[in-house]
Amino acid sequence: MKRLLRALLILLGMLLVVALVVPLLIPIPPLEGTVPVERLADPDGRFADLNGVKVHYKMAGEGQPAVVLLHGFAASVFSWREVMEPLAESHTVVAFDRPGFGLTERPLPGEWQGQSPYGSEVQADLTVALMDKLGIDRAVLIGNSAGGMVAVLTALRYPERVQALVLVDSAIYRGGMQFPGVVRWLLSTPQARRVGPLFVRSIRNWGLEFGRSAWHDPSKITDEIWAGYTKPLQAENWDKGLYEVTLASRSLGLDKQLDEIRVPVLVITGDDDQIVPTEQSIRLAGELPNAELAVAPNCGHVPHEECPGFFLTAVNGFLMGK
Repeated sequence: MKRLLRALLILLGMLLVVALVVPLLIPIPPLEGTVPVERLADPDGRFADLNGVKVHYKMAGEGQPAVVLLHGFAASVFSWREVMEPLAESHTVVAFDRPGFGLTERPLPGEWQGQSPYGSEVQADLTVALMDKLGIDRAVLIGNSAGGMVAVLTALRYPERVQALVLVDSAIYRGGMQFPGVVRWLLSTPQARRVGPLFVRSIRNWGLEFGRSAWHDPSKITDEIWAGYTKPLQAENWDKGLYEVTLASRSLGLDKQLDEIRVPVLVITGDDDQIVPTEQSIRLAGELPNAELAVAPNCGHVPHEECPGFFLTAVNGFLMGK
């Protein structure tokens, strides 16, 4: 019996050594064709150092109420291209790239203190920090998908800074990945952090299909649009940043706090959302204390891109008198 136990301990020790050492020996080819984010920015792109992170943003227009746009997963300020200028005709409009996406800096482990900048809580703090920098006291937050989670979280953490919410196909009920503690620890080890970004790079292969699933009519995704979406894949450390987004993701339990949202809310959804089912947005509008609902016909997960006319009519009507 003692011999068997000893053999098992030796085997477990060998497996542990393999698990610890092999990931450190796997050759990781460097990213090719990456450049500093400043070289990828449009002429109207701006950068601000906020809470230790260099954040990329765009700003247009003057007028009240001010509007802050929060994009979804794997998107960027580019996703607001159809609606930002029309909104800016009557409002001060700001859109920024959440950490892990777009042209915002990708800090690496050891380069930040406290919570990860890739987590939703810190991104809510960044939203308010950007408002502070730009002299915006209160704003209407418009969030798509995961950006809607950040918008709701900001309203809960900083209720005095949020005038209203527009939640566009927002991932309130299914947002965030809840890893068991031991799994999260394993994914956070130096070994996993070394090889994880290698797997993240596969987004180049499956990303287009994911993008197509966000549209009711995928044929509307032109080569130009896809080039705009993939331009951030030229940014330095984009793969490591996206891996950190995965590590920081967790369930926020926002659906249990909806009754604390007292500001007016407009919930917008496409009638053919394959990512956040339309039924969830309908449910969200029903569970919020002060919400109205707008369902875009023949539209998917990104109505601000696929159905901008419907989106602008709904948002402008909602903002009147705010």
